[in-house]
Amino acid sequence: MPNTLEATVDISASPEQVWRVISDPKRMPEFSPTTKRMIPLGSPGAGTWTINLNRVEGKYVYPTTSRIVRYVPNQAFAFRMLENGVVWSYTLEPIETGTRLIERRDVPNGVRKPVRMLINSFLGGEQKFEAELVRGMNETLERIKTVVER
Repeated sequence: MPNTLEATVDISASPEQVWRVISDPKRMPEFSPTTKRMIPLGSPGAGTWTINLNRVEGKYVYPTTSRIVRYVPNQAFAFRMLENGVVWSYTLEPIETGTRLIERRDVPNGVRKPVRMLINSFLGGEQKFEAELVRGMNETLERIKTVVER
């Protein structure tokens, strides 16, 4: 399984406008097809913990916890999942027509064997699982784009 997945969208709005939409973790369920809840334990910022409720393929619902590891207004928002060490990030880059928003999934320490076994046993295997993640990332970015450009 690759350590990094990435999706990108160009949005016709300033980084400040995009940041106002993506910087509140409570809004993540509006955009992500796999997030049912993301509740920050305090004001969002680097170091803030979140409690999350996620779903996979409409079949499984499971809780996770994460910690915001990067929170730079108008530039970047990232959180690390406690359970598997995966880092999800959103990077805003100013471009001539507005903002390029990049969503990434990084697995800095690789996928642990128990997680790989779960993916293979319950989620159709690594290729199918990652294809679904990328599809969800693109869907997330398109939803953000729609909201920001309204």
